[in-house]
Amino acid sequence: MDAEKSLEDRCADAGLRMTEQRRVIARVLEASEDHPDADELHRRSIEIDPKISISTVYRTVNLFEELGIIERHDFRDGRSRYESVPDEHHDHLIDLKTGTIIEFNSPEIEALQERIAREHGFKLVDHRLELYGIPLKKGS
Repeated sequence: MDAEKSLEDRCADAGLRMTEQRRVIARVLEASEDHPDADELHRRSIEIDPKISISTVYRTVNLFEELGIIERHDFRDGRSRYESVPDEHHDHLIDLKTGTIIEFNSPEIEALQERIAREHGFKLVDHRLELYGIPLKKGS
């Protein structure tokens, strides 16, 4: 992905007509430092444009996902969460107690995944890694 391209620019490059409501949702998604679900995206979007309906949010995220400009995640909490397709690959560590999501990149894990794919006669073209855990108690 082109690092300086905004989510709106990526939509335009994909040929999507950008309505003002789609622009608001794209900006809210892009400004998110977390992985909001549709309800949270709606809450944040109506602070900017109170006319945006929850169904507009659902239609828009589905459209953005179909175009490959956002990713949907299911972190085992029963909600689909969204983030812009990152410029650089990262994986996720999810705290099962608080729901906190930590993004990380590990060159060692990346190399291991490539090696495993090769050992099985594959060229790795995509993957996702989600780790689920609970915080260690102090002194553990």
